[in-house]
Amino acid sequence: MGDLTPTPRTYPSGATSWIDVAQPDVEAGIAFYGDLLGWEFADVLPPDAPSRYLIATLDGLDVGALAGPSDGAAAWSTYVAVDDADAVARAMVDHGASLVSEPADAGPGGRAATLTDPQGAEVRLWQARRRLGAQVANLPGAWNFSDLRTTDPAAAGAFYADVLGWRLVDQGWATVIQVPGYGDHLAATSDPDIHRRQAHAPEGFADVIGSIGAAADGEPPHWHVTFTIGDRDAAAEKVQRLGGRVEQTTEDDWTRKAVVRDPQGARFTLSQFTPPDR
Repeated sequence: MGDLTPTPRTYPSGATSWIDVAQPDVEAGIAFYGDLLGWEFADVLPPDAPSRYLIATLDGLDVGALAGPSDGAAAWSTYVAVDDADAVARAMVDHGASLVSEPADAGPGGRAATLTDPQGAEVRLWQARRRLGAQVANLPGAWNFSDLRTTDPAAAGAFYADVLGWRLVDQGWATVIQVPGYGDHLAATSDPDIHRRQAHAPEGFADVIGSIGAAADGEPPHWHVTFTIGDRDAAAEKVQRLGGRVEQTTEDDWTRKAVVRDPQGARFTLSQFTPPDR
């Protein structure tokens, strides 16, 4: 019998690879996301550490993390995979970014750095070692996309193209961010069916890691996180029942979405995939 162990999901440089949420009340965050998304949590820091970092899993696979207790506002953060966090951080600073947190080892899991890009959006770098990144995506309860919302999409796009090699493509519904070769990387590793499954998608869709667009009036530049959900309406009702808030619901030919906040204020989107042939 062949080896049925799934191939780990890895991320080439420039691809978004990980997400975590800062929560002032860690136990409240565990209760909310565990119930809403079906996550289980495991502490990875020593019991005497001043803060906690919990890896969230879905059916035993890493899906994201929860950190706290945070002093600031509850918020989701997105990490971009890099081969060398120190070199990329230096390049970003040379191109106008500001360093928030120097590159540093995060135990044996990897090496991280935090910066703000020239438009003010926080971006975190992740040089993976043991922690390769999210091991499940685009399934109910898992991460779908992170989208960059910024004050100047053209300038932000040029910055990231220079430092991370992104390609921006206007596909009509959005200006998407592509990492050239990402789809082929997935096909050769953890997702051999991706090109057949996306045969009718726009050209280059397998290389897409998210989109870039203008922030709304009064909205600070940031990475906005979206999760896949099986039933938008049921999930939105659960958000409210668990003490969160639904800000907006929208529908298009392919998705039904709800923009929500968790009980501590972190904002994100829940997205139900509803293609026309269903």
